[in-house]
Amino acid sequence: MANAKGSADAAGLKRELVGLFGHLQKIRADLAALNPPGSSDHFNSMSEQLDAIVAATETATNTIMESVEEIDGLMTEARVLVADAQSPRLEQIFDSVGDRVNQVFEACSFQDITGQRVSKVVNSLKFVEDRVNSIILTWGREELAKVVVEIKQEEDPDRKLLHGPQLPNEAMGQADVDALLGQDAIDKLFG
Repeated sequence: MANAKGSADAAGLKRELVGLFGHLQKIRADLAALNPPGSSDHFNSMSEQLDAIVAATETATNTIMESVEEIDGLMTEARVLVADAQSPRLEQIFDSVGDRVNQVFEACSFQDITGQRVSKVVNSLKFVEDRVNSIILTWGREELAKVVVEIKQEEDPDRKLLHGPQLPNEAMGQADVDALLGQDAIDKLFG
C-alpha cells in the first residue's frame, strides 16, 4: 500500500513538474516576444511616444495661450476705442469676452497636469522595463532568441501604409513621398 501511495505521489509530482515546465515555457515565449532579436524596443518606443505627446501638448497649449493673450490685448484696445460710445451692451460683450479669455487660460492648465501624469506612466514603464531586462539577463538573450514566437495579426494590405502620427525623426518627408510616387505618378494624379 505504501508503494501505491508512493507511485501516486510520484505521478502527481510528475504532473506538477510538467505543468510548471509548461508555465516556464510560456513565460520564456512571452519574454522573447517582448524584445526579439532585431526588433525595436517596445518600452523605449512607448516612452518616446509619451514624451512626444507631452511635447505636442505643450506646443499646442503655448500657441493657444499666446493667441488668447493677443485676443485679450485686442479686446482691451477695442474697449478703449469704443469707450466714448457708452453702450451698455458693448460693455457686456467685452466683459463676456474677458471672462471667456480667463476660462481658456484656466483650461490650459491641463497641460501641466497631463505632463505630470504622463511622466508617472513613463516612470512606471521604465520600472517594468528594468525588471523585464533583469529577467532577460538572468535567462539569457541567446536562450530566449531560440524561442520561436509567432505573433499572429490579421494582415491588412494597407496596414503597412498606416502609421498614424509619427515621431519627427521617423516621419516621412515630402521628398520621400515624391520619390516613392515619382513625377509620372504625381502628374497622373493631377493630370
